[in-house]
Amino acid sequence: MANGRPFRWQPVAMLVAAAVFVPAHAQQVQRTPAPTPAQTPVRGTTDREVLLDRVVAVVNDEAITQFELNEQRAAALVQMREAKVAPPAPDVLERQLLDRLITERSLMQFAKETGIRVDDTAVERAIGRIAQDNKLSLDDFRKALDREGISYPKYREDVRREMMVQRLREREVENRILVTDAEVDNFLATLSVQQGGDREFLISHILVGVPEQASPDQIEQRRQKAETALREIRAGADFAQVAAATSDAPDALQGASLGWRSVARLPTIFAEIVRGMKPGDVSSVVRSPAGFHVLKLVEQRDRGGPSVVEQTRVRHILVRVNETTSEAEARARIDRVKDRLDTGAKFEDMARINSEDASSAKGGDLGWVNPGDTVPDFERAFANVAPGEVVGPVRTPFGWHLIRVEERRQQDVARDRQREQARLAIRQRKADEQFQDFVRQTRDRAYVEVKSDER
Repeated sequence: MANGRPFRWQPVAMLVAAAVFVPAHAQQVQRTPAPTPAQTPVRGTTDREVLLDRVVAVVNDEAITQFELNEQRAAALVQMREAKVAPPAPDVLERQLLDRLITERSLMQFAKETGIRVDDTAVERAIGRIAQDNKLSLDDFRKALDREGISYPKYREDVRREMMVQRLREREVENRILVTDAEVDNFLATLSVQQGGDREFLISHILVGVPEQASPDQIEQRRQKAETALREIRAGADFAQVAAATSDAPDALQGASLGWRSVARLPTIFAEIVRGMKPGDVSSVVRSPAGFHVLKLVEQRDRGGPSVVEQTRVRHILVRVNETTSEAEARARIDRVKDRLDTGAKFEDMARINSEDASSAKGGDLGWVNPGDTVPDFERAFANVAPGEVVGPVRTPFGWHLIRVEERRQQDVARDRQREQARLAIRQRKADEQFQDFVRQTRDRAYVEVKSDER
């Protein structure tokens, strides 16, 4: 939520997905023999055999087991089959999945240690929205999960972890990002002189990660690995299949796509390269702070849309649900505010006292809002409300809101929309790059021990 506005940002994919490049950090991992084989028979008095799980890695003081790794492998193989991506060799797949689990575990530990919590009510609400987006009732959604072989309790915990990482990203990165008017002006001026500047690009990529403080030999080994991948692609190998076998990025097993991105949302080092490519082109090896990349431009398109839209000027009061305020506490607080409004209190005054976002200083005024600017739950709530009316409490991913519609108008927003899109694109690019750095640093700080089998 930026500047007090419940804008719809590009979502973070499950846990640390495609927007984040996660290096392998191989030189920081101490490999020691596992204390027991993968499945050790333990004999009791009845001579029955019981199979024990095996610890495959330790992150700080927390174990990752073979069972968890097997679950990740099964899910990854399903995803790759659906994406029509051939899986890499079993040992390569296992290495990538274990690296992802280690990165995830280090993030979750940091989140918990710094006070981030997601309660059961918030998780159930999030699942309800996912079911609604899929046009299913919650009961039908649970049945669909069951048909896919996914247990509902495990799915709930996956959603909880995703929400915790999203809150971590908001707190550590997004809430600290500023985009100045000068940056927007410079971006728009650059677009005006660039051929194809007002376009979006569908990009796939391969990342060979280079850990911080890597030695020159390690850096050269990583560069050679990227060059080998590039040679295979230029010799006719499928890009997605090479990525699945080579890339250290979390999206490697899902086709290696970065999705549609404008120039402003691309990492700065990629922007000039992509603008000079045609659909189907593959770049040479590109060096970034995260490692070595190979890019493929899959498709490009012009951005556009109507210039005349109905704008709504709205105010809101927000009580956040977070690690310090539970769902029940937030709902009780917003209900008390609503009672005060019903008995004659001014909306602006109550917003200044109670709203937990930047708009509180302006009496909750969000200014003129275009269709699509705010998250769907927020937009649906005021869509058919007459000027002067108050609606709510309304639940969104940010917390509980009361909303008042001030007025509506038809407006040519071509220039304003262009500036807002530029601001959002710059902000998203900064967030992606800074969260990438945050993930790498969090992983680097963790003590990691990977245990190998003695067979």
